[in-house]
Amino acid sequence: MPPATNIEDLRVQARRKIPRAIFDYADRGSYDERTIKRNRTDLDAIQLRQRVMIDVSDRTLESTMLGEKVAMPLAIAPTGLTGLFHADGEILGARAARTAGVPFTLSTMSICSIEDVAEALGTPFWFQLYVMRDRGFSRSLVERAIQAKCSALVLTLDLQIQGQRHRDIKNGLSVPPKPTLANILNMATKPAWGLKLLRAKRRSFGNLADRVPGGDSLTTLSQWIAGQFDPSLSWKDVAWIREIWPGKLILKGILDVEDARIAQDTGADALVVSNHGGRQLDGAMSSIAALPAIVEAVGDRIEVLFDGGVRSGQDVLKALALGARGCMIGKAWLYGLAAGGEAGVLSALDIIRRELDVSMALTGTRNVRDISPSVLAR
Repeated sequence: MPPATNIEDLRVQARRKIPRAIFDYADRGSYDERTIKRNRTDLDAIQLRQRVMIDVSDRTLESTMLGEKVAMPLAIAPTGLTGLFHADGEILGARAARTAGVPFTLSTMSICSIEDVAEALGTPFWFQLYVMRDRGFSRSLVERAIQAKCSALVLTLDLQIQGQRHRDIKNGLSVPPKPTLANILNMATKPAWGLKLLRAKRRSFGNLADRVPGGDSLTTLSQWIAGQFDPSLSWKDVAWIREIWPGKLILKGILDVEDARIAQDTGADALVVSNHGGRQLDGAMSSIAALPAIVEAVGDRIEVLFDGGVRSGQDVLKALALGARGCMIGKAWLYGLAAGGEAGVLSALDIIRRELDVSMALTGTRNVRDISPSVLAR
């Protein structure tokens, strides 16, 4: 794996190594992609306040997220189909996160199962849940997360109905990939990716395969999943999850102040300001634009995390300055995974860590917990 100096280097390497349909699944957004672009442009527009002649020789990035000690205020976000970016991708990502001292979140739509990751990791991780039409199946996922000793449950709220992602349709993205001429030719140019996948522990949805009738067929699984997103979901379902899940609960997908106020009264421990990476409602505001008002509305009554376009340590610094307790990364770690497996994920995390450390020093900040709006240029 060639050395990478920033996340964009890993993105370029990932694009070369994996099929176009898989890469675009992570890289692109919904509809005309206005929201995914705003996630980046609004972060880029925030300026940092450079300070000089302040002793910053003794710096620390250590903090806590959901009461857990972390080496830096960053967590790996849940991402679907991760094991198609690299063989056993969820396991490799979890191991990298453990080495880096940050939380890892396993998606319901993972390729490796809850049990696969728990067995390989041997330490607690976070699990992300979609509440599906089949509430019995959703309950069974929660029970499996409890059995695996997951330390937090991340309940995703913003996928009652799936936003259309034009690029996925044009690429014929499916599980398994449609055998179109373009897909066949593109995958033929990625032999190393294909050979590794053939040796992988799993190549289907690990959390679902043994629970769905006909689950040995990826096509059957995909059809089942498509019919499981539930537009009738409401805050009553959050209350139900709170009753059956005994641990830390995180509500992901809050973008509105009114929703944030409701979320703080559910008994959840944290919320994540997120627009699903610009992959749902196109035309919604960026996550960073929504963050300050939500922080002001809920104060310290619920922990506020941030997700949406984080590609650098400077982005983390900006989100912390606007009130987030920590950040989550999705695309950035997937680029690293596709580029170099576990080493690639470690590279992504180390890039962000080093950038955050240097940016703190250049804004006159010694302790990551002391980051405040004072590091931003007015």
